[in-house]
Amino acid sequence: MSLHSIADYFDDIARRRNKNQDYSKLPTRDNGFVDAQFQGPAQKIPWKAIALATTLLVIGTSLLVFGSLAISGRIQLEYPDRMWPMIIIGIIMFIPGAYHVRIAYYAYKEIPGFSFDDIPEFE
Repeated sequence: MSLHSIADYFDDIARRRNKNQDYSKLPTRDNGFVDAQFQGPAQKIPWKAIALATTLLVIGTSLLVFGSLAISGRIQLEYPDRMWPMIIIGIIMFIPGAYHVRIAYYAYKEIPGFSFDDIPEFE
């Protein structure tokens, strides 16, 4: 049995098996969709929110550093009871500032999963 006759044999079996089924061609015309309609608008960079986050990060970091130096005794304060509020306010300012600056940095670097839309915008 030749290779050509084996192929004919399987084609004949396939035709007999699918004899009662009607098939139609898929439409080849365009469905009306354009790739551009699935793209979002250009990202608007929230400069005010990034500036606020950077300010919170810098002030929070400096308050944490000065409070830690005051606790360790490297800095002598006139009123030592001010070091704990300095550390607490530093933590309260540092955490959201670091979080939003990190999102802005990753969005700038175009890392998947991060965009400037994740940063709340202040108007």
